[in-house]
Amino acid sequence: MSELVTAGMVVIGDEILSGRTKDRNIGHLADMLTAVGIELREVRIVSDDEAAIVEAVNALRVRNTYVFTTGGIGPTHDDITADSIARAFGRPCDYDEKAYHLLEKHYASRGTEFSEARKRMARMPVGVEHIENPISVAPGFRVENVYVMAGVPAIFQAMLDNVIPTLKTGAKLISETVPSSQSEGAIGGPLGEIQAAHPETIIGSYPKYQDGTFWTEIVVRSRSAEALATAVDEIRAMLASIPDRQRAKG
Repeated sequence: MSELVTAGMVVIGDEILSGRTKDRNIGHLADMLTAVGIELREVRIVSDDEAAIVEAVNALRVRNTYVFTTGGIGPTHDDITADSIARAFGRPCDYDEKAYHLLEKHYASRGTEFSEARKRMARMPVGVEHIENPISVAPGFRVENVYVMAGVPAIFQAMLDNVIPTLKTGAKLISETVPSSQSEGAIGGPLGEIQAAHPETIIGSYPKYQDGTFWTEIVVRSRSAEALATAVDEIRAMLASIPDRQRAKG
């Protein structure tokens, strides 16, 4: 079986925690990673606070193959991600020569002042690798296994498109859905026993309510087609062994 490749994500920004901005990056990252066989295991949302960013990044990078951060690399005073990542890795943070000239040329071509605020977007930990930004030019960057990207969804997605092909990937999850007319309460016990007997699978049950009745959608995931098929067969047999009942009301 292919090596398990995992990821963590740190979403940075007071605007996310206050509800002023609705995150659209977590789901996109999860979709993209799942498609290439990388398991997104945890996501943290932290404020624009250096200590909080450092703690979250350091915690996630030691237990995951990759860490992705979004937010806090813009031109304003509260864009402190570059400084925070530098501190997390014990590196100085300074103007990156390549990024500086890239931005200087970009703003000159637009006839726009390359202000002190805009220059901040060229500040990075020393020794990083750039992540190309095809939309607004200001690059993200990679430090070891941590990928630092913009929070604006369109820019994040464009940066991620450049990152994904460079990543080590793992075995992809495959899944099968088994519908059940039974409620979760009726199948919870035996479903748990099947899960315990098949640790190579991930079994989720999702209650549904429609037309006044409850039912359950059971989703089985695995990186092994054989393990998936065996667990699904046992679930179908378990459901067949439970007497039909009138669906619960209300």
